[in-house]
Amino acid sequence: MSSQVSDHILPAPEGSAISPGQIPSEQPPKLKGRQRLLQSLQRMSSSPTLTRRGRSSSAAGYRRDHKASLSCVSLSSPSYSPCLGNGSSSQLYGGLNPRPATPGYSRSPDDPQDVNPRIRLVETDGPGVPLSRTVPLPFDVRPASRGSPRAVTPVGVKFEDPVTLPEAQSARTLDFWGDMPQELKMEVFQHLTPQEIIRCSAVSKSWNEMCYDGQLWSKVDATEYYSTIPSDVLVKLITSGGPFVKDLNLRGCVQMREKWSSDGERIFNLCRNVVNFSLEGCRIDRGSIHHFLLHNHRLEFINLSGLTTVTNSAMKVIARSCPQLQTLNVSWCNNVDTSGLLRVVQSCERLKDLRASEIRGFSDEKFTLALFERNNLDRLIMSRTDLTDQSLKILIHGKDPAMDVLTDRPIVPPRRFRHLDLHQSSEVTDIGLKSLAHNVPDLQGLQVSRCSELTDESVIDVIRTTPNLSHLELEDLENLTNSTLVELAKSPCSQTLEHLNISYCESLSDTGMLQVMKSCPKLRSVEMDNTRVSDLTLMEASYRIRRRGYSDDLPQIGLRLMIFDCANVTWAGVKEVLSSNAYIPRASRKPISTVVTVTQTSDTGSSPETSTFVTPASTPSPSPTYPNEIIQLKCFYGWQMTVDEHTKRVLRGDLAAAARLDRKWADYMMATEEAGAAGAGARRRRRRAREAERLYNADEDDADTYGGAMTTLGGRRRRAQSGGGCTVM
Repeated sequence: MSSQVSDHILPAPEGSAISPGQIPSEQPPKLKGRQRLLQSLQRMSSSPTLTRRGRSSSAAGYRRDHKASLSCVSLSSPSYSPCLGNGSSSQLYGGLNPRPATPGYSRSPDDPQDVNPRIRLVETDGPGVPLSRTVPLPFDVRPASRGSPRAVTPVGVKFEDPVTLPEAQSARTLDFWGDMPQELKMEVFQHLTPQEIIRCSAVSKSWNEMCYDGQLWSKVDATEYYSTIPSDVLVKLITSGGPFVKDLNLRGCVQMREKWSSDGERIFNLCRNVVNFSLEGCRIDRGSIHHFLLHNHRLEFINLSGLTTVTNSAMKVIARSCPQLQTLNVSWCNNVDTSGLLRVVQSCERLKDLRASEIRGFSDEKFTLALFERNNLDRLIMSRTDLTDQSLKILIHGKDPAMDVLTDRPIVPPRRFRHLDLHQSSEVTDIGLKSLAHNVPDLQGLQVSRCSELTDESVIDVIRTTPNLSHLELEDLENLTNSTLVELAKSPCSQTLEHLNISYCESLSDTGMLQVMKSCPKLRSVEMDNTRVSDLTLMEASYRIRRRGYSDDLPQIGLRLMIFDCANVTWAGVKEVLSSNAYIPRASRKPISTVVTVTQTSDTGSSPETSTFVTPASTPSPSPTYPNEIIQLKCFYGWQMTVDEHTKRVLRGDLAAAARLDRKWADYMMATEEAGAAGAGARRRRRRAREAERLYNADEDDADTYGGAMTTLGGRRRRAQSGGGCTVM
């Protein structure tokens, strides 16, 4: 144990010696009563050698007259013997040189200077008892009980400052989020939805600042939450984004009606870099629209459909301040006509998509001639307009074009149209539609539904000359016949056709649709509502979908069929589709072990020996196999719930459950018909089903094309015929 000596004896004047019994001139105050008792107990308890009660005051090193301060730590204790036996006593006592003291020794001027004046003599308990040397504890580390009055520093006694060791540095805790760079925090927040970001803004002030940072709101699309977000929060989002906002979609935000007048100017001043802007269905005044368009010169997409406050003056502002415009949607804007659109077409050279449904003035040849001269539109929507045959011809051929003598076709550059919508343009006839032939080679989508004057002649001409056609809308064309469908199956576009709509074309039947189903391998959607198609079309569609293959992945919807109000479609055809969706070819089923019985007869004429053994399957059981694609049906409402449940089971891979549902539904329908619940109508449906089965199974050579026998109608398994020429004898 090493400690510094803290009790200093003031040096004596020159020529005088200080005996151990003497004290300095200035003495500490005497303690009385309780304080004196506590100090005595403290000194006794701090020494490991004071275990005896009856010892003399000289042995304890403590005088009753309190004229000396002696230490109670004994250097003769066994626990401190190792410290005294080493040679580092000079280091232990800070340069002191302790030597054996004798009773009555006092320092004289002749003593060497290296003798420590702080060494005191301790009396012995008696003869033969070795002397005990003690070192006083520092005053500030002496133990004391609570409430004991520790005496202040005695007058004239100077204590040395304790040596403070350097504290061990504690392990640094990692603040993962706090130490993360701000850029990474923004990257994390960008993976959250707008609703989640708004919730996170209530965590703390720092999170609130980050959640409303402009970097997170470069795209403000309110289509998913427009009905639940308050106007104040929506304004805060827009203003927080400020110059960062590039996509601003406020479709349906009617709650912003009052905010445009109060906060509109602040929004316009902050949001000056918007590229995509949509106000469809909003309630906004005309002045706010003009101010916003004037402050954003980088607009490329503008959607103002359905706004009554949009007029031709807004078109003038767009033509003057939006030179980068590529898409403009002004459909159902009652106060806009082609005179305002003419300025946009002439000023915006990059315009590629013009959507102007229900806009007046398409009969104006000046506007259609401007579109012909510009020739940069990919999409043009002119549905429900007053478009005429002459305006359509000028749009495609221009005015007074040069004619080819051999083909009698105008010599003009082809149009760049990819999507053309003439839906419900009642004034368009075959004369105008024929102008599209040979002049729109890149056309992919054509919609001429409800143009009641169109016939097979014009439609066939367009189909033959559009090899990239993928979407064809021919709804409610009463004059259309199966010839159009047959030509469609023969045309080059049959390899790219994906969507076909022939609903309410009451003259179309299986004659044309069977050819389309066979020749169009990429069909994804067919609408045949209120036509004359029957179960044969459904069977052919099921066969074509099965030919798209099988795999170990869960099936996907490959073809959607709409067959509402088709009188020739029965429940047998619907059952054929359901069975086909859950069908697995025989080649993909699990192999079955067979039982073989062999009878052996010996040459000696003994009784034959019969042995039976089981032949295991030649190949291990394959993993479950599903069809790659299935058919989704929209049929008679009484059957739709069963069809939807069957489709759900197939999509999740439970083909066994789907087959059980199919079988039980067929039993129910057969029992209903046998009970005569529908009267004569049921007999007609049964007769049509039998005729359809007979026609479909007429080809005996193709009886097993599907790879296995099927128990449903149209499964290529012929029913055994009886009543033939059976003769007896």
